[in-house]
Amino acid sequence: MAGAADQSGLPFIVDVWTSKEGLPENAVISVIQTRDGYLWLGTLNGLVRFDGNRFTVFNQNITPGLNSDRIVYLFEDSHTNLWIGTDTAGVALVQDGKVKSFDIGRAGHEGRLVSACEDATGAVWFYTADGQLGRYQNGKLETLNLNFNPFAICRMIIAEKSGPLWIGEDWGLFSFHPSNFHPPAFPIDQILRAGKLDFILAGQRGGTWRLINGRVQKWSTTQLEKDSGPYPWGNATVTSACEDQDGNLIVGTLGEGVFWYETDGSYQHVSKEQGLSSAFVVSLCMDRQGDLWVGTDGDGLDRIKRTIFNTPDKLHPWNAQSLSRDAQGGLWAAFNAQGMTCWSTNLAQDFGVGRGSNAWTVLVDRKQQVWAGTRGEGLFQFQTNHFQPAPGAEIPGPQIFALFEDHTGQLWAGTRNGLARWNGQDWKIYTTRDGLSENIVRAIAEDAEGNLWIGTESQGLNFFKAGKFISFQATGNGLPGNDISCLYLDRDGVLWVGTSGHGLARFYKGKWTRYSTDNGLASNSIDYIIEDDGGCLWIGSNAGLMRIQKKSLNDFTQGLANIISCRTYVETDGLLTRECSAGSQPAACRTLDGRLWFPTTKGLVSVTPANLRPNRQPPLVMIESVLVEGREQKTNRFSSVWPPSVTIPPGHEQLEIHYTALNFSAPREVRFKYRLEGHETAWTEAGDTRVAHYNKVPPGNYRFHVIACNEDGVWTETGGALEVTIQPQFWQTWWFRTVASLWLVGIVVAVVRYLSTQKLRHRLQLLEQQEALEKERYRIARDLHDQLGANLTQVALLSEMAEADKHSPAEIESHARQISQTARETTRSLDEIVWAVNPSNDTLEGLVNYVCNYAQEYLALAGLRYRVEVPVQLPAVNIPPEVRHNVFLAFKEAVNNVVKHAQASEVRVRLQLQPGNFALSIEDNGRGMGGRHANAAPARNGLRNMRKRMEDIHGEFSINPGTGGGTIVCLTVPFGKMV
Repeated sequence: MAGAADQSGLPFIVDVWTSKEGLPENAVISVIQTRDGYLWLGTLNGLVRFDGNRFTVFNQNITPGLNSDRIVYLFEDSHTNLWIGTDTAGVALVQDGKVKSFDIGRAGHEGRLVSACEDATGAVWFYTADGQLGRYQNGKLETLNLNFNPFAICRMIIAEKSGPLWIGEDWGLFSFHPSNFHPPAFPIDQILRAGKLDFILAGQRGGTWRLINGRVQKWSTTQLEKDSGPYPWGNATVTSACEDQDGNLIVGTLGEGVFWYETDGSYQHVSKEQGLSSAFVVSLCMDRQGDLWVGTDGDGLDRIKRTIFNTPDKLHPWNAQSLSRDAQGGLWAAFNAQGMTCWSTNLAQDFGVGRGSNAWTVLVDRKQQVWAGTRGEGLFQFQTNHFQPAPGAEIPGPQIFALFEDHTGQLWAGTRNGLARWNGQDWKIYTTRDGLSENIVRAIAEDAEGNLWIGTESQGLNFFKAGKFISFQATGNGLPGNDISCLYLDRDGVLWVGTSGHGLARFYKGKWTRYSTDNGLASNSIDYIIEDDGGCLWIGSNAGLMRIQKKSLNDFTQGLANIISCRTYVETDGLLTRECSAGSQPAACRTLDGRLWFPTTKGLVSVTPANLRPNRQPPLVMIESVLVEGREQKTNRFSSVWPPSVTIPPGHEQLEIHYTALNFSAPREVRFKYRLEGHETAWTEAGDTRVAHYNKVPPGNYRFHVIACNEDGVWTETGGALEVTIQPQFWQTWWFRTVASLWLVGIVVAVVRYLSTQKLRHRLQLLEQQEALEKERYRIARDLHDQLGANLTQVALLSEMAEADKHSPAEIESHARQISQTARETTRSLDEIVWAVNPSNDTLEGLVNYVCNYAQEYLALAGLRYRVEVPVQLPAVNIPPEVRHNVFLAFKEAVNNVVKHAQASEVRVRLQLQPGNFALSIEDNGRGMGGRHANAAPARNGLRNMRKRMEDIHGEFSINPGTGGGTIVCLTVPFGKMV
């Protein structure tokens, strides 16, 4: 907002927007407020939409269907259609966000649209500068040329409420009924001729305003209701007119500014001297909140609103510190270095206070004695039209910060030397020696029981009762700070404590509540506090004058709200400055007429709270834009209504929602809060921020909801809402998650089963190993018992027999030979057992070497020739002891059978390696199988044992006739089964 001239003392406040704030051009030819709440502006550089905070420009480069940027007229009908009159490109209709052009108004600048209205049937009427009359109804446009005077300056058409249509020309007026319009026929009902017609306007409540023959008149069809006298603007051209909310006329002129009429026919003139940016006015619009918008010819857009604050002309614009009223209605003001002023009935009288006139605080007591405290010369008393030092003024000291009168009439002074009391006779000083927390006293208040509260500069709060002080210091959940600046006890007995930098505190029934800028205060620096009759606290600060409903403060105390509703008044509301004065008591005061007076660093301002009209209209919340990954989702920029839903494709993580609230009286005081329902439950307090950012919201269906409150804390009930659907990636869909869950469950089951199987397999292996160990131990025990036991028993028997036959040398020799043979067999059996147990022999090479050595020794003793055929390279194959043992015993049985039964002279041992197994064969050249068939072989115990041993190790046993006679025994052992 651009600045304006000094408006102190004026009933209006003017704020200005120019191209610096976003206007495409400073000439605003047309202004209207549409039913959706937006302001629309016509400029020669495009169409503009304004929400009170931001300008959105529509020009022909970015707006399909808009044929010109030179917008000279705007009108909205009852169907929310926006009609746009261009300078040379005709009329355009914006309907449902789409632009449609019409031929009317295309005859150059001289044929531009200059007036439009809507009749009771919903037909829209147009009138152009060259006399073309048009009617748009049911999608059809009809035109008629009414060029009575080609040089007419005034051409207008209006629809009188509950009356006819009126067409105005320079020479006068004529009326007609819409049902009689059948081009080319045009029957006229009534003609009113005039010397000069300047403007006609349909009244909101009926009738018409006519600026005719130099007079301002209000008519009801043909009857004059009011004559407000001659034009106060002289010969200036009337360019625009509208009504305020009370039906009063407002007129805009070229060169003389704005004339705002009252009900009694008087008027307020608003021009450059009153803050208007330009006296050349080309358009006017009264919004629904009662503010007047003025389009100027080259100096921007102005907003005029009535001020609620008043500054008397007779009072000085000086730094005011303290105020106090007397019984006669006079107001005493301390102006620091400028001394003291008494103002009464528009008369101001100045007084000096001391040599330096440095009046810091003033108090009029109940006896109407005026006391003045200074910052360097002590306390003064008003006597016979001047101020003189008070009795005993040297006792309180030179610096007086606060003056207070208690219910008994005693005077209390807050000084740098302590708390001073004057009982009318003498002074009493209370200091830290008496229990006061600090000698620098800044604020004093009294409760209903007559007890005093004393605020100090840096050592907190003191409670004074029965001559004793109780100190309150800043704590985490108590007093917010020790820098007490002001105290106020309201009608409910609540103590309000202001601090210099730690916000506001509430103390009631032993409970503290703290308020700061985090909770809605405009500033944490509190200068003074006063209460009005409407239940509001007025609080001065360095950031403006705050008005807060005590209900809002109490709701915060009770936990019903986490933000207080604070209305902050600044320069745009009529204050001379937002900086209120600090450091003095009393500060603000109430006069007998009900006005509240406030000291500021630029003088005094007053307000009558009873005359305030709080804005009860909640702001209209609009969702203006949605960006996904920085890309705008709204394709219809003209439409103010956002589609009810938006869908975000998969993989898009950045969501940005722009919203606004249409509150033109105080757009910067609007506060927002929003939430994405389904994603968050608590409201986000957004302050005056008008955008919400979301990042990486999970897929799903959500509802974005935003609400707002106006400057008086009135919240919207519904606000703006938008359904948001965030589509999932394929891996985020329910079917994928179902499949993935089942797959994961399957994996878990498989892993658990695998681990369980492995565990069981490991246990089985341990059991198998234990079983194999037990079997091996059992085999060893059995072999020891069967072979060694039997041999040793035989040795024992032979020894006994030798002892018995000791007299027979031949018998002893026979027994000795048998003992020797048995011993050799025992040694051989023991060697076999040790060989089978030794793990170093668990190889194919170890097995082959052992069986070949055995065959060599045994066949050599038997006197048989033998031959061994073994491959040169044997694979490194592990052969367990059990396998080696069974293979050896089967091999041994086969060799023994050859020696005992085959009657052979030659034996051939052969090892053959085959894929997956090896075959060990024993072939002799003996008598063969003795006529037995191979299938009958198992009937013999030896052969049956060999077959059984091979089956135990998953091998094969076979016995067949040899190629040249004799027999072939084959032992086939698989490699895989042995590991």
